[in-house]
Amino acid sequence: MDYRPRPEDHRFILNAVLDAPSALRALAPFAEVDEALQGQVLDEAARFVAEAVAPSNRGGDEIGCRFSQGEVATPPGFREAYQALVDGGWPGLSAAAEDGGQGLPAVLEAILYEWLSAANHGLTMAPGLLHGAYACLKHHGSAELRARYLSKLASGEWLATMCLTEAHAGSDLGQVRTRAVPQADGSLRVSGGKIFISGGEHDLTRNIVHLVLCRLPDAPAGPKGLSLVLVPKVLPDGTRNAVHCERIEEKMGLHGSPTCVMRFDEATGWLVGEPGRGLAAMFVMMNAARLHVALQGIGLLDAAWQKADAYALERRQMRAPGAVPASRGSEAADLIAEHPAIRRILDTQRAWIEGARTLAYRSALMLDVAAHGADPKARERAQRWCSLVTPVLKAACTHQAFHGASECLQVFGGHGYVREWGIEQVVRDARVTMIYEGTNEIQAIDLLVRKVLPDGGAGMSAVLLELRDTLDASRDADADVQRRLAQLRYLGTTIAMAAHANPVLPYEVADDYLRVVMLTMMAWAWARIDAAEASDAERAARAGPAAAFRRWVLPEFEMRMGIVKRACEGVAMAHDAAKLPVAGG
Repeated sequence: MDYRPRPEDHRFILNAVLDAPSALRALAPFAEVDEALQGQVLDEAARFVAEAVAPSNRGGDEIGCRFSQGEVATPPGFREAYQALVDGGWPGLSAAAEDGGQGLPAVLEAILYEWLSAANHGLTMAPGLLHGAYACLKHHGSAELRARYLSKLASGEWLATMCLTEAHAGSDLGQVRTRAVPQADGSLRVSGGKIFISGGEHDLTRNIVHLVLCRLPDAPAGPKGLSLVLVPKVLPDGTRNAVHCERIEEKMGLHGSPTCVMRFDEATGWLVGEPGRGLAAMFVMMNAARLHVALQGIGLLDAAWQKADAYALERRQMRAPGAVPASRGSEAADLIAEHPAIRRILDTQRAWIEGARTLAYRSALMLDVAAHGADPKARERAQRWCSLVTPVLKAACTHQAFHGASECLQVFGGHGYVREWGIEQVVRDARVTMIYEGTNEIQAIDLLVRKVLPDGGAGMSAVLLELRDTLDASRDADADVQRRLAQLRYLGTTIAMAAHANPVLPYEVADDYLRVVMLTMMAWAWARIDAAEASDAERAARAGPAAAFRRWVLPEFEMRMGIVKRACEGVAMAHDAAKLPVAGG
């Protein structure tokens, strides 16, 4: 079965849980973006994704991309689907109107890309970097570069890449060797090789805008010596630039997206931002990309759940423990959806989808507040949320996409391991999301070591207090979440104290700490979902996932807290032991 978006689920989270219409009306650019307009956009986006994008997903996986003599052919149907995306104005949904975009809120774009990833992850990789490239160029590009490229990127007429990784330099970007030599006309000549470049070459658009991390002559070693250069596939005069695709990778999944090995042979390019400030310029692109990867995770998990749920409502096996005999009729076996083990799998994944969506959409709303809020303090709070929560969402949502999709495959039994049902593709496609745009381990280190500990946990504490203040302590569920928020605040202090004695400790417990943060925020999200005004049908639909969250997901909170606390206690014990006098000394 092809993926089909369910806009009613998203409207509930936007309107009843997050009160997005009120939040957006307070921002000048979106004063007229009311609930009705949001609904129209979502309904049309859902129709487009289901009809124009989802049908090419399976062929994209089975046929994949083809490489020949430096050129890449995408799978059948991809060019048509991508052109329909451009013709519908979807790539520029949140781009500024003056750049050819529609000027709509980031949260609507977030939902669109979640759906696109769920429907056809391989195809969605092509426009997936457009928003980040657009933002990077808008903030750091020269007037000439903006005039030449910004509207083309906003519309999706031209696609973009992010060229960071080299064969010897993966996450350690300080080792990048690609060189850029200034020319008399103000351009640069770029030489070097890059690997793992998604969409480095393809037949979807006439031009591809490569944003390349490289070094100028005499640049210092390490990350401070890196600059960012825009290198187009086709130069402004219409000639082909010296940019070459040497091969595409044979991958575990994402066969519809070409992962390219690129070579730049004194290719012509232009500096973006200041010399030696390439990482700062590219970070605008990377941060947007990381939120989109989190949304990929949510979308892929939803795609897996849809397949598993549909199968469970058709497949009959054995008698289900606890099922009412009178409801069975003449059937010799019960639907597997009635079996407790299968119900647990399905409801648990649904609990993750609903909770993660609430957090991701709140983050998208915060992006709009950070960009357009009239109150400087509100903008500061929004930026703090995005800085701290983005790595949490990227890591936790992609982790659950792979492991949750694997659980959904389990619903099919042996049928899930063969291609017929399509669930195995979701598992394969989801795996890379835990790796690219910064591995999940790096996200955890970024969160704890670079963002939480330097200010003694003050920033994270402020975010947690803001969440606490949205809850009603008179409700048992809210009071429980407030208790967990307090525990998490104290945990940050505990780690900071232990880190003084053992600076390595934060790196060891970073994954567990990130998991505690996600579980706490998921508890907040489900408290808000439970408290939201809802119809009887909406409450009934969420009763199973709500119970599953409390029974099967949230207990991990205590386990992860225990792991981190014991690690900190071990440091304290070792520190105290080192102070003991030596016998006979």
